[in-house]
Amino acid sequence: MNAQNQKHHVVIIGAGFGGLRAARTLAKDPVRVTLIDRNNYHLFQPLLYQVATAGITPEEIAYPVRSIFRKQKNLEFRMAEVNEIDVSNRRLLTTGGEVRYDTLIVASGGMTNHFGLDSVAEHSFGLKRLEDAAGVRNHLLHQFELAAHEADPAVRQARLTFVIAGGGPTGVEMAGAISELVGMALTHDYTSIQKTEVQVLLLEGTDQLISSMPLSLRQNAVQVLAQKGVQVRFGAQVTGFDGAAVSLRDNETIPTGTLIWTAGVRAVPLVTQLNAPLGSQGRVRLLPTLQVPSHPEIYVIGDAGQVD
Repeated sequence: MNAQNQKHHVVIIGAGFGGLRAARTLAKDPVRVTLIDRNNYHLFQPLLYQVATAGITPEEIAYPVRSIFRKQKNLEFRMAEVNEIDVSNRRLLTTGGEVRYDTLIVASGGMTNHFGLDSVAEHSFGLKRLEDAAGVRNHLLHQFELAAHEADPAVRQARLTFVIAGGGPTGVEMAGAISELVGMALTHDYTSIQKTEVQVLLLEGTDQLISSMPLSLRQNAVQVLAQKGVQVRFGAQVTGFDGAAVSLRDNETIPTGTLIWTAGVRAVPLVTQLNAPLGSQGRVRLLPTLQVPSHPEIYVIGDAGQVD
């Protein structure tokens, strides 16, 4: 065994913002770092909505991980999926084989939370991965193509009704971007469709958008969306979506072929293997140091953990 392999081994799961920051922080420490992610690129998730509305290309928000760490001599990158965390033996079982660790940093992030609505999970679009954004973009443009040659007014209207569920930052950005796409696409490419035929609906279950923001910004968001032609509906709780209509708790249905779900995020199921108590949205309850109480050699950062 060479000297490098004898060094304390820090393994990081996830090449998101948290994983990259942790890896860079360890660059000058006398440790060996292994960074694992199922993709070989770092994704700038805040701009996924721009890809989904054809504003930018996927390549503009995905950067190769190996290029990022080209000069960091103590780091090895592995493109693999982590299937199991064996905390008793300090090892990971991945699609690329077994990886042992001395210290583990879990930066696996979050996933879309459908709150048990199976029909929504099956038929709606999420916006967490690059593939999600590309799928939304292709679907939106396909709906325009179908509507342009649809003779049935009801079917045509459903094709041109775009529903976004969730009034957080992603939902607000997505609704506004779709409205802008509608304006550009109808003006230049789909002259047989009138702008007044298109509906962009933003559904929020509570009584406010982007609740984490100051009141003035929340109010301004509603005003700006209205100027863009987005219909914001508060107290609108989705109960199902079969691919043809969105069902609401008040028994209303909205005929549409498009539901983009931005209503919630939960920790990835992998963290349940850490033998630690879970908090809201499946996040691991942590010590103030971000360590797992029963396994201080394991840290959880980002969306996967919470400090009470």
